[in-house]
Amino acid sequence: MKGELADYSIRFAIRIVNYYKWLTEERREFVMARQILRSGTSIGANIHESNFAASRNDFRNKLRIAAKEASETEYWLIVLEKTGYFDKNFLDLKPTLTSIIKMLTATLKNLDDDDDET
Repeated sequence: MKGELADYSIRFAIRIVNYYKWLTEERREFVMARQILRSGTSIGANIHESNFAASRNDFRNKLRIAAKEASETEYWLIVLEKTGYFDKNFLDLKPTLTSIIKMLTATLKNLDDDDDET
């Protein structure tokens, strides 16, 4: 999948890597840092992988996995913030993730609507 969603997911993954570095180097937090690194970078990996989907269903499934990873990442951001492991330098993570979730949701809805019409 090319375009805005792919670009957002790459930029988000880079920010997540930087957040991971901050968590581990500055705050010495490793468990939750690994969790958010895994889920936060998996979003874009699945979006990117959808470019080479074997079928329309495979494409849809890759995007569904990306949406699930985005939801998990949102969970970890909430937990990290509520436990004091957040920094104002990473405030952009939340709105960027919200945008990615909205784009994934809209794309999946369009795919489902297209299937309903055929």
